[in-house]
Amino acid sequence: MNILMALSQLEVTGAEVYAVNLANELIKRGNNVCIASDTLTKKTEAEYFKIEFNKRKLSQRVEHIKELLRIIKEKDIHVVHAHSRASSWSAMIACKIAGIPLVTTTHGKQPVHLSRKIIKGFGDYSIAVCENVYEQMSEELNFKKEKIEVLRNPVNCEEYKFSKKIRENNEIVVSIIGRLSGPKGDVTYSLLEELVKNENYIIRVIGGKDLPKRFEKFKDKVNFMGYINNVSEEIVKSNIVIGAGRVAVEGILSGIPVIAVGESEYIGVISDNTIKNGLKSNFGDIGKIGSRDKVDVSSVNNDIEICLVKTEKELLKLRDVACENFSFEKIVDRIEKIYSKQYVLKKKYEMPVIMYHRVIEDKDEEKGVHGTYITVEKFEEHMKYLKDKGYKTVTFEDLKNGNYRHRFDRGNKWIVLTFDDGYKDNYTHAFPILKKYGFKATIYLLGTLKYNKWDVEKPENPEKSFPLMDDNEILEMQEYGIEFGGHSMTHSEMSKIEKKVAHEEIIESRNILEKKLGRKLVCFAYPYGDRDEGVRNLVKEEGYEFAVATDSGDISFQEDLYNIRRIGIFPTNGLRSFRRKTSGKYNFIKIKREKTLGGK
Repeated sequence: MNILMALSQLEVTGAEVYAVNLANELIKRGNNVCIASDTLTKKTEAEYFKIEFNKRKLSQRVEHIKELLRIIKEKDIHVVHAHSRASSWSAMIACKIAGIPLVTTTHGKQPVHLSRKIIKGFGDYSIAVCENVYEQMSEELNFKKEKIEVLRNPVNCEEYKFSKKIRENNEIVVSIIGRLSGPKGDVTYSLLEELVKNENYIIRVIGGKDLPKRFEKFKDKVNFMGYINNVSEEIVKSNIVIGAGRVAVEGILSGIPVIAVGESEYIGVISDNTIKNGLKSNFGDIGKIGSRDKVDVSSVNNDIEICLVKTEKELLKLRDVACENFSFEKIVDRIEKIYSKQYVLKKKYEMPVIMYHRVIEDKDEEKGVHGTYITVEKFEEHMKYLKDKGYKTVTFEDLKNGNYRHRFDRGNKWIVLTFDDGYKDNYTHAFPILKKYGFKATIYLLGTLKYNKWDVEKPENPEKSFPLMDDNEILEMQEYGIEFGGHSMTHSEMSKIEKKVAHEEIIESRNILEKKLGRKLVCFAYPYGDRDEGVRNLVKEEGYEFAVATDSGDISFQEDLYNIRRIGIFPTNGLRSFRRKTSGKYNFIKIKREKTLGGK
């Protein structure tokens, strides 16, 4: 996808660290990312556009909107992700004009006033960095709960090695990390007033461009290091870290005892008993609704003594909790899905994945009982329509390695054609038409079956016997560009058989087909679309990159790559119906209908 990050800042902030790290990872995954901001300090591969969001006169904001619209058009932006109030205000209007979604990350408590309640500025969907932000947004500002999700600022935990610092010569290195301006500066000032009372500490303050005058009285006892890029390296040189937000997380991951305190709350020593409260407030940065009291840091010296006796076992346990909550991979995975889902909802469009079974001549003896067919005439009519309208057929092989992220790119009018079971008529009737129009498709095969045994032997409603393709036909189609996927051994309803048997069906059919085809299978189709979480996980564990269902699955292709919704084509589907089903909008109608029927 093409993503624009927007943030307003005059010096480096946690929001910039968040946005840049997120942007760099999204780029690695194959997305295109731009960043628009007043300033940009952190190194990034994202293209940077300078927009001075902090200049807030109406005329200046109009210029911001114009510039955002220019970038959106020029870079074919699919979603804007704003990380501050000033940038989200301008982005909200630009996105409305451009018809694309705005996602915001709300990093802190918001001002509560009438205009904020009326014009919330949180976009189509907002990520709250902690529970206290979520509660304020939903309860004080009345933003819909279903449009908010708690996702913490992601951290690449593997970059931080557990390296508890050993005290040298009885020195106690205490590092306060944070800005010296604003409310955080007030907290740092209060901390220093307490800490300088103990002459045994080596006190370092990391952060802030300039030293405010009021801090000069501490210069003889405190090392003011200013802003530095390698904060993580300085953390591991500390015996104790004092800070909030990402600072606290990095300290925990590095095995350094942490005293969490931010502009809103003093959490104290992070332990088994306090980490839950730490997470709720982003380690002191964001207080509860209504909290306005001055942050009391009077217990900091006593807390330092508690930190000094922390055991390695305790610190390792806290690291595990941090890894679980701040996992970079999990959080970025989720954010990508949010982008995709919001774009699909805004545009009312998703790449159609179509499901056929048999393609037959219009003869009664070929129609069978179950009606899972379409005539040759209708199939050609469908393919001609797709060709005339500029559709390009793609297979799951084309979509692997994250290439599905480009399905919304300008000029990519993609559609996936699938056929279940591998009937011989797919070769005799469908294949010549596919070749005629230069189209590809994905066909799902059974392990060794020669005919539709699962339907023929169905006691309550037996089907006629129809042959499946032989090996030579399959290989000829593969040579042309038809993709083949797995469909189990016996076409069983996989959630209704023992998991051991289901696993064997998945493995055995895959081994047989891969040996026959001479290549790795990418996609699996659940027989009858039937699966549960256990079956889904088995398919994933066996190395398939995608799995398709029938009428189940999310409206967004990307939401669950192992439960992809397909649109079935049947004998009654004429050209008008086919147009609707391939428009990219059909599943919105279908899912709404399903919910209505389900609610009755």
